Amino acid sequence: MKKKKRKLVAIWIVLLLFAGCSSKSGAADDETIHVGIRSSELKTWEYLTEKAKEEGLDIELVQFSSAYDPNDALDDGEIDVNAFQHIAYLDTFNEKTGSDLVPIGTTIIAPLGIYSNEYKSLEEIQDGAQIAIPNDPANWGRALLLLQEAGLLTVVDDFDGIGGEDKVKDNPKNLEIIAVDGFHTPQSMEDTGTAIIINGVAVEAGLTLEDAILHENETAKPYINIIAAQSEDKDDKTLQKLVELYQSESTKEFIEDTYHGNYLPISITLEELATYKETYKN
Repeated sequence: MKKKKRKLVAIWIVLLLFAGCSSKSGAADDETIHVGIRSSELKTWEYLTEKAKEEGLDIELVQFSSAYDPNDALDDGEIDVNAFQHIAYLDTFNEKTGSDLVPIGTTIIAPLGIYSNEYKSLEEIQDGAQIAIPNDPANWGRALLLLQEAGLLTVVDDFDGIGGEDKVKDNPKNLEIIAVDGFHTPQSMEDTGTAIIINGVAVEAGLTLEDAILHENETAKPYINIIAAQSEDKDDKTLQKLVELYQSESTKEFIEDTYHGNYLPISITLEELATYKETYKN
């Protein structure tokens, strides 16, 4: 793995050094993999850090707050890979910024869910009800698809997975869709009564999939999470060893035992993953 030029990470990033590397500073050596994550999967990556030692891999975890996109850090060469996002989000980031980040392996699907402190079922949702949803384009579109699956609205015929007010074709209950920062959806639910919440955010708010009125399952291909890298490193053997470690049976069992079904381990080929946009047509 080639050595990257690393910049000082902004003050809102919390740098966690694992695997006996707490005394290091500045650029790491070529054998250290700097992995950008968010707190929702911290336990998994702490586990992988220890397992990696057995494979001769040295992992440094860089934990990002919601104020900073780990894709920016990856694009700038501050980290070697990140693992926090689904494929549709990555593609949206690349299109928006002109970046060339690529998936190098799949990890989990963290199902999006409809949560409510006012209703216990979809049938109870009243005409004109307010529903808070994530406002980033990819998860906005994801939320609309889940509402369509719930029978609450339909999206436009040429839906491309990207959300927006103009992507709703029919809204028979005249639902008021309120787009807010995805990390604030649990708090917004206090005002709206109902919210579509990203899984990791739900977990941090103390919610589980069992609390959701409806949630996605593993067939939601556009929303399979990935390990991403710069395109020039997509075939790097060290990074491929990291992917293999994540997709191992032991890691799968750890995720299932630790997250009790909130995260679903997914291992499909990158070729199959690349067909995810067909899901929108179907």
